[in-house]
Order: sequence, then C-alpha cells, then structure tokens
Amino acid sequence: MHAVVLVGGFGTRLRPLTLTVPKPLLPVAHRPMLERLLASLAAGGVTDAVLALGFNPQPFLDAFPGDRCGSVRLRYAVEDSPLDTAGAIGFAARTAGVTGTFVVANGDILTGLDVASLVAFHRRSGAEATISLVPVDDPSQYGIVETAPDGRVLRFVEKPAPGATDSRHASAGTYVMEPSCLQRMPGDAPLSIERAVFPGIVADGGLYAMATDDYWVDAGRPDTFIEANLTVASHDASVPAVHAGARCHPSAVVTDSIVGDGATVGAGAVVRRSVLLPGASVGEGCTVSGSVVMGRVAARARIDGCVIGADGAVAEGEVLEGARIPRT
Repeated sequence: MHAVVLVGGFGTRLRPLTLTVPKPLLPVAHRPMLERLLASLAAGGVTDAVLALGFNPQPFLDAFPGDRCGSVRLRYAVEDSPLDTAGAIGFAARTAGVTGTFVVANGDILTGLDVASLVAFHRRSGAEATISLVPVDDPSQYGIVETAPDGRVLRFVEKPAPGATDSRHASAGTYVMEPSCLQRMPGDAPLSIERAVFPGIVADGGLYAMATDDYWVDAGRPDTFIEANLTVASHDASVPAVHAGARCHPSAVVTDSIVGDGATVGAGAVVRRSVLLPGASVGEGCTVSGSVVMGRVAARARIDGCVIGADGAVAEGEVLEGARIPRT
C-alpha cells in the first residue's frame, strides 16, 4: 500500500532550527520525526511512500540512502510551485503511480494512531475517503468534524464559537483514500483538501471519520515541538530522556527534557522542559527553560522560551526570554 507524506512546508514557525535542518528531519526523542512517522505507516501496512516536497529534496536523499526508510521504499515528488494540500497529494500520487487505496499523512504530526485500524475502518465503511479524528479541549481553535453514528461525516465547522456544535473532534491529519479521490485532485494547480476536496466528498456522502484517543501532537511550533519530544518519550519506554552519547555533569539538574546525542550540560546547569538537540552545548551555571537548543548557551546564561539554532550562541551571563538566535 502507498502513502503520500506531506513534507513540503518551509518550517518557518521553527526557525532558526529549520535554516539548517528541514522540519521533518528534526529529531523527536532521538529519531527524525519523519523516520518515526514512516515506521508508524509501515506498521499499518504501508510498503511505499512518496514524499511531497516543495523544494530541495537533497537533505531527504542524504537522510535515506538507497531511497528506503526501514522497510518502506521512498520516492520524491518535487513541486515547481506550491500546490497546497490537495494539489500536492494529487501531484505526488501521480508521480508515484498510485492506483489503489492509499494513506495520506502530514509530516509534522506525531501520533499514536494505529494506521491499520484506520484502513480497516475505511474498508468496512465503503468510504471514498476516511479521516482520523482526535478530541480537543478547545474546539474554537480547530476545524471541528460532525459525524453520524456510523462515522459518516456530516459537516465541518471551522473554529466554532461556543454553542455552534456539540462535537469536540478535530481532524488529526491522517487520511485513507480511494484512487477515485484523485479525480478531485488534478495536481496541476493549488487546491485545498480541507476547503475544496473534503466538502465535495461530504456532499456525495462518501467521507467517513474514525475517532480515537491516541496521543496527537502537531510538532510545527517550538512549544509543540517540545511537547512532541516529551509525549513520544513518555509513550516509548525504550527512549531515554538523556541520550547515551550526551554528557551531563553530575551536578546538573535535567527535568522534563530531552538531551540529544553529543549534547553537553555543564556543572550546576538547570534544564527544565526543554529539548537539547544533538551537539547542543549548555554551559556551567546556566538555566534553560521551555527552550529548544541546537547551538551554544554560554556559562551562567538564562534563557526561557527561546529557540537557539545551529549557528546561534547565547553570551555568558546573558538573559533572554522568547528570543530566536540567530534572529530570522
């Protein structure tokens, strides 16, 4: 079975990290998030995946030599100009020669969804397309989906005001589609799946949805990137918070954080609810809170809610809140 994986975004919300590493290749709990996603798809029966890219594919080619990730064979569909979600799916599926039921996944979503269960539900329903749903605490921040008891989608309600809907389920970014959907997605011009394609399938009675309580994190912002790292680690007992290749001084205090391979944490440093990416450096006496660090934080600096890129350096004793270094 094929999958189309949408990885064409520029990762602007995670800059400056994404100035040197494409967002899907950033590590989440010590593995690139795309590698984690492809492993999940493979467990659900996917054998071939096409990566829908909007720009340079070279970092992906370098990351997956032999055009494979584990058991999944990879192809690349590189857009000449942005095609939006449905345009990208249509273009990528045609590039890969998709002719059967296929899965679509967003490359920056980390989830515990059992893809095989979603595919089985889709086939039982006789749906043209099926979407996964997750419950959300604040429906006003999401596109909410209303369904019939059998899972048939009745309508979408975008960021509903209080009382506008009884549903608390949002689309979770994983879909199963029949090849007939490609007739709705020519792939030769920008087209939105949420605003154009799904409403058309709803009108024809062919869109179904399956709700689960699996964890689900959009890792596209600094705060949710941290949350994704901590959530994945908490659901995988094999993932250590501190990588075996990291060096943390015995007097350092690291709590609710992920410390990557080759990262260093100096004497007396405190790291709280943060992610130190491979090779990051936190000097002695530093305090790092709610931050993502790829570069260097010098001794006795204090940072809170910051993103420090590969070329970023926080000076000794500097105090920063909400900063992005280097500034973009």
